[in-house]
Amino acid sequence: MKKSLWIMLFIVFATHFVYAQEYFFVSIQDLIEQEVGRLIIPEIYKKLNLKATISPVPGKRAQFLASSGTKDGEIMRIWTYGIENPTTIRVPTPYYYLETMAFIKKGSGIVINNKKDLSKYKLVKVRGVKHTNNITKGFSNVHDLNSTETMMKFLQAGRADVALTNTVDGMLVLKKFGIKNIVPIKKPLAVLDLYHYIHEKHKALVPKVDDVIKELKASGELKRIIQNAENRVIGQ
Repeated sequence: MKKSLWIMLFIVFATHFVYAQEYFFVSIQDLIEQEVGRLIIPEIYKKLNLKATISPVPGKRAQFLASSGTKDGEIMRIWTYGIENPTTIRVPTPYYYLETMAFIKKGSGIVINNKKDLSKYKLVKVRGVKHTNNITKGFSNVHDLNSTETMMKFLQAGRADVALTNTVDGMLVLKKFGIKNIVPIKKPLAVLDLYHYIHEKHKALVPKVDDVIKELKASGELKRIIQNAENRVIGQ
């Protein structure tokens, strides 16, 4: 009887230990940089002997799941996300970056040199993405769509003047669908660091993850992990 009780207790504690070592995060679906992050974050957690499981969902859904604590956080957001979502804690060291880029049709005559120039045109962006939300804040001529693919097709059909997204994300979609009459402007409107966010219930995890990112950066291993992740995503 005692032996059976000890076995049962061991199973309960072992099961608890296994699940305590796994964290469940969300990412924004259908964005190239987020797919890269889905490969990077598990590698960071492996250094702590922890498992990171990541579920891609729409942007606003991701924000709700992370900020409410339903999930353990988000894998990749810009700096201002932490200000808007105080129940999540920003891991201080960024591990990736993105460019806010405007895409236009060839021969359109559209000239964009800065954020203010966007106000002159009809804009499209992917719903729930913070960096494009921020750069279009206060504009009334903005339409939210569900994916970069849909956004580029809107632009191609003349239903918008400008599409806003990360440079790599936009370029890969154009290449995938053979769209040659849409191009990026000469330089990005913004270059933003990307951070990992963890729900406050796991605040003790934040400095541990931050230390790993710093170590990986210092050793050059993070650069290798990023390159491998980008190659895999682009290859797919």
